[in-house]
Amino acid sequence: MTVERIEPPTIAGEREMLETWLDFHRATLATKCEGLDDAQLRTASAPPSNLTLFGLVRHMAEVERGWFRRVLVGEDAGPIYYTEEDRDGDFHPGPEATFEEAYATWQAEIERARELAAGRELDEVGTGKHRSGEEFNLRWIYVHMIEEYARHNGHADLLREAVDGVTGD
Repeated sequence: MTVERIEPPTIAGEREMLETWLDFHRATLATKCEGLDDAQLRTASAPPSNLTLFGLVRHMAEVERGWFRRVLVGEDAGPIYYTEEDRDGDFHPGPEATFEEAYATWQAEIERARELAAGRELDEVGTGKHRSGEEFNLRWIYVHMIEEYARHNGHADLLREAVDGVTGD
């Protein structure tokens, strides 16, 4: 996998700014995983935490799915990796799970999110509901997704550094 990460413009309209920053953060997580083998992708940085790059990719597939498919358009899209018994199942890939599948699923959820957001106004309120029962507009979803990726990319920095010493944006 070769990831192309494009710097967001410094001058742009609101929508372009939100979408390019979100894509920048999506690509940042992908670059943190680039070039690692299965064992490295499953390495936790700070025990007792079991957070891994593999788990972060699965988690972000769930997050993309939840906000765009469930909340924005009200789609009945069930969970991919978590269950009622293991609400954090996205963070717990079993030995049979492959990173290739998780990465492909994450990329498919990103593509679906882009399709669902295209042509919608930022003020448009989603037709689905969050588990909290609240409604959210597309602008809020974009801002939240940028925040979610930014936070987890900080985790990814630490995870990658623990694996092979690579640091950076």
